[in-house]
Amino acid sequence: MRGLRAGLGWIRRIRLPRTRRGQRRTFQAVVALSVLALLPATCLNATAGPRVRTVADVPAAPVAVVFGAGLWNGEPSPYLAHRLDAAVRLYRAGTVRAVLVTGDNSREDYDEPDAMRGYLERHGIPPRKIVSDYAGFDTWDSCTRAHRVFGVDRAVLVSQGFHIRRALALCSAAGIDAYGVGVAATHDVTWAYGGVREIFAAGKATAEAVLRPDPHFLGPKEKGLAEALR
Repeated sequence: MRGLRAGLGWIRRIRLPRTRRGQRRTFQAVVALSVLALLPATCLNATAGPRVRTVADVPAAPVAVVFGAGLWNGEPSPYLAHRLDAAVRLYRAGTVRAVLVTGDNSREDYDEPDAMRGYLERHGIPPRKIVSDYAGFDTWDSCTRAHRVFGVDRAVLVSQGFHIRRALALCSAAGIDAYGVGVAATHDVTWAYGGVREIFAAGKATAEAVLRPDPHFLGPKEKGLAEALR
């Protein structure tokens, strides 16, 4: 409550220009800043949009890459479960031959990839067809590690609609020829937060696509995916 009062007090102290000229300049500055803030997200949507498909019409690829989306009591969150359900459908349809689950395992009590693997196994995907990336700490790390560590050159990416375009852009920059499945999501608070977050994340993604930094953890190349596809 104290923080809220302090924030409201700060807003009250903002003095808007009283002259029309000053108000016009303030309005123009706000518009310019808004355009600059939205420009990266607009560019990502424009470039990656044509590669967003559905489970039914996405082109076949060797592997589906499923991005982590949080755990609830050690199990995939509803958003993550929907992504994994889409991967199951892709595998059953023969669109992909293996699944790479990539997520956060930065501490012992939080393991997205193993939770994702367990979910896929319970839904019928053979364990030998599932490969885990335990250092997918963000979207860029997941994309660049998929290419540099696991040897992914072509893939179907699976995420929610508000995230899939950024994932496509970053995986393309990482060297992966990919199409994306944008999983439908309930328009709840999480969906709204995800949409707003993407606006700010687009700027970071643009910098990553241009600079192509190393991931937080690279490590040696792994043969697990090649064996799963053999």
